[in-house]
Amino acid sequence: MSHARNIALVGLPGGGKSTVGRHLAKRLRRTFVDSDTVIEQRIARSIRSFFEQEGEAAFRDIESQVIAELSVPRGLVLATGGGATLREANRLVLHAECHVIYLRSTPEELYRRLRHDTQRPLLQVRDPLARLREMHSERDPLYQSVAHFVIDTGRPSVPALVNMLMMQLELMGIVGADEMASAPTEPTPPPAG
Repeated sequence: MSHARNIALVGLPGGGKSTVGRHLAKRLRRTFVDSDTVIEQRIARSIRSFFEQEGEAAFRDIESQVIAELSVPRGLVLATGGGATLREANRLVLHAECHVIYLRSTPEELYRRLRHDTQRPLLQVRDPLARLREMHSERDPLYQSVAHFVIDTGRPSVPALVNMLMMQLELMGIVGADEMASAPTEPTPPPAG
């Protein structure tokens, strides 16, 4: 399993990449990595602070380095930042080196989830819903171009989403029966008598 290609999650900010990625990694007994967390460790400050002081282009340069590095090891579940697919180099390396899953959400769903979030630099604007709609129209085609498959997040719970992903991964032959078997099951009642 350590030789298995990475599974990378792409999608808009707030689409559940980190949360779903953590649960999926646990189910698959893989290591979970969040590219934004790696970037924050590297720059030794928050992405928001870096964005404000250094600008988006400098952030995207570091993000590209991190995406390239994280695509090389095997057996990871990788959550990418919402803007990771803006650069063609990132799209190419993700598509070539990982099984890419696009967690697709509508701007309205994301707004409901993110309206009180102050940590996402691109949403610190007067009309975050309008910004999410702009981001969706700009990025949705990029996410679709890099993805090997798309999952609509809608309103399912995280465990339901993870189950949907597991079924899709098995159908595509990405996850073997051994990994499916390692998924938690309902507790078996003790034998009678």
